[in-house]
Amino acid sequence: MTPRLLWDNVRDEIVISKNGYIVFDDTVVDKSYSHCIELVQRQWSGNTKSVIKGIGVVTCVYVNPELNQFWAVDYRLYAPDCDGLSKLDHVKEMLINLVYHKGLPFSTVLMDSWYASRQLMLTIERLGKLYTYTCPIKDNRLVDETNGDQPYRRVDALIWDLVRF
Repeated sequence: MTPRLLWDNVRDEIVISKNGYIVFDDTVVDKSYSHCIELVQRQWSGNTKSVIKGIGVVTCVYVNPELNQFWAVDYRLYAPDCDGLSKLDHVKEMLINLVYHKGLPFSTVLMDSWYASRQLMLTIERLGKLYTYTCPIKDNRLVDETNGDQPYRRVDALIWDLVRF
């Protein structure tokens, strides 16, 4: 099933919400015993906490928080040897497609720490809407919360003002 066919089959079933969430995540379909499948490559699996042979899939899920329901609305196969795209490239492509072609309203983007990159956060900002985006960031990551007034600092060295959040 292609991503387009997935969308064609789900779009009339989605109950939209202006407070909707978009969730980006990836998984590795374990193909440890395959020897001839072209898309199989060695990659990290969070489930096994090791590198395995598998097919990477990056998914986009739409969540209606009022109804506590969700729908898979897009996906991409992670195959950098075939298309030259990273997982971040796939998420960016799906996000732009969601906003400009599918037209699903949402207010929040949720993603794994794998996607916590400056490039993707700037893409979300450039969409020109007041989206909230949330992703865990590892404590050794360098960030700048001062708009360039101070050097980058490790996340675990920041002083958190919980009132602000």
